[in-house]
Amino acid sequence: MATKRVPHHAIAASTNCSSCGEDSTERKAIGVDSEIKASNLRRLVRIEGQIRGIQRMIEGDRYCADILTQVSSAQEALRAVARALMRNHLSHCATHAFTTGSAQEREAMYDELLDIIYKNAR
Repeated sequence: MATKRVPHHAIAASTNCSSCGEDSTERKAIGVDSEIKASNLRRLVRIEGQIRGIQRMIEGDRYCADILTQVSSAQEALRAVARALMRNHLSHCATHAFTTGSAQEREAMYDELLDIIYKNAR
């Protein structure tokens, strides 16, 4: 049986979920571990530097294989950020939807998680 996909943000906005931002279409995390947040921000600053380094390598006509190695390194660093964000999402947002949400909110979260998994499994 096919279910109608309802975006999580539409449910949060329509139900006035206080933890999601009352009457707001901008979604906010249910809970954010401050240590994970700080770690992700540090990683992103390093990744930003890696990307600038790759730009300089391309501008300087560096050897393609060396550039590709750096691109792969930056991609892996971004994947590490994505894993930490997914862990936080599962620990807080998804858990909240599964334990306190309506059947419609749970279904929306299932769909959202599947979308995230499919997009990040590439």
